[in-house]
Amino acid sequence: MKSIPNKKMLVLGGGFAGVEAAIKLRKYGYDVTLISNRNYLFIYPISIWIPTKKKSFEDVQIPLSELQKKHNFKVIIDEITKIDYQNNQVILEHSTKSYDYLFLAMGMHKVKTPGLKYTHSICGKPDESVVIQKELEKLIERGHGKIAIGFGGNPKDPTATGVRGGPAFELLFNFSHSLNKKVYAINSN
Repeated sequence: MKSIPNKKMLVLGGGFAGVEAAIKLRKYGYDVTLISNRNYLFIYPISIWIPTKKKSFEDVQIPLSELQKKHNFKVIIDEITKIDYQNNQVILEHSTKSYDYLFLAMGMHKVKTPGLKYTHSICGKPDESVVIQKELEKLIERGHGKIAIGFGGNPKDPTATGVRGGPAFELLFNFSHSLNKKVYAINSN
């Protein structure tokens, strides 16, 4: 792939896909601006350690400003309100940016099902990991309770041939290990 000189590339999304796209596109010589609604890249694979306090919320993020400096792309922290494809513009809450090329990496959208508002997902918004931590702390404080961890495939995805439950299993293991350590510590005293 050859770069096209002086072409503006907007990358929407500050997750793994957006950051990786910004890095690669800069290597090809594009004028790259990454737009995200948060100022950090959240490292989802290690977020499973937040609920049991093996990692803090801050441990599981890389500031986009550090990635910007290292890889020489621009970063704008703002909310996207509209994409105007006809005029090659992205309207943000505080400004409007024009582009020659647009790369969308804004993440998955969860299937909305009844009762979902009563759940928390380690794969959801980054702050969900902290909510799960607080809910676990409340359960420990009470001294009893139930934890339900579920997972499943996307019924609307005809190519999904298997159930993907890795993060759920990992979170379950971390809960079990952490709670067993607490019980052992209590019984040892």
